[in-house]
Amino acid sequence: MTKKIVVLGSLNVDSIMKMPRMPLVGETMALTNVTTAPGGKGANQAVAAARQGADVSFIGAIGNDANGQFMRATLVNNGVNVDQLKTNGDVPTGSAFIMLQDDGANTILIHGGANQALTTADLDRDLIIDADLIIAQFEVPYAVILAAFELAHNHHVQTVLNPAPAVYELTPELMAVTDIILPNETEAQLLTGIEVVNDEGVLNRVTDALQAKGAKRSIITLGAAGSFVADGQRRWWAQPEKVVAQDTTAAGDTFIGTLASVIASDFNNLDDAVKRASIASAIAVTRPGAIPSIPTFDEVEAYS
Repeated sequence: MTKKIVVLGSLNVDSIMKMPRMPLVGETMALTNVTTAPGGKGANQAVAAARQGADVSFIGAIGNDANGQFMRATLVNNGVNVDQLKTNGDVPTGSAFIMLQDDGANTILIHGGANQALTTADLDRDLIIDADLIIAQFEVPYAVILAAFELAHNHHVQTVLNPAPAVYELTPELMAVTDIILPNETEAQLLTGIEVVNDEGVLNRVTDALQAKGAKRSIITLGAAGSFVADGQRRWWAQPEKVVAQDTTAAGDTFIGTLASVIASDFNNLDDAVKRASIASAIAVTRPGAIPSIPTFDEVEAYS
């Protein structure tokens, strides 16, 4: 059965600046290339889920500008339902500036624009209630995320939270209605105050801290080191596929969208879902760009 997924999230037009390394303070450095591409964590996750065969609807906002029409067309062309995509004429469409180094590492600056102008009035109650799962990130207002997750939780819809960027607290109210939280290592460190390193003892401490905040299940993505998964009393370090990374921009979003598309209603296939998400993410980092790098269902099947 096709899984119905709602993504409550951000839409950004990405300006990707390639450079040998990050410049030092006061240094002037020549870029090796500059490109523009569709992005935003919400858009990336929606496309990732859709390319894995899910029935995906998007709740978000764009500006009344060319970038907004570009992002709307991107979602439509990738099979995402945009009936609940709002147009806000008072602010521009969100944008992101991605500094991509030769080793594939990236640093990202974001201007929220229309993403941050989203309100609880923009939520479609029936769309959320009818879904199997809803995903949200921290690139839209906290109040909107909380309202959507409370509605979903009350109607037995799975909730997946990507606390990125880590700009909001993991409040008891939000964690009570969150089924899975998916931070990367940087976000996990900011949310728990514990320096995250690739050590099982440290990752257990970070997981303990997330559970103390109310996390039922957590997956800490660790880039090339894989992910550290906690499901109730069971914890394990999921090892990644070994690839040569070209661009890590959409790796985490690909992981999340893929996981959401295959996770069982009772979460009992979390191990297999993480494995598939890891494969999809590994494929994505071997390609340039965000949305252009996200693999299809058949590509993940072939890799498997």
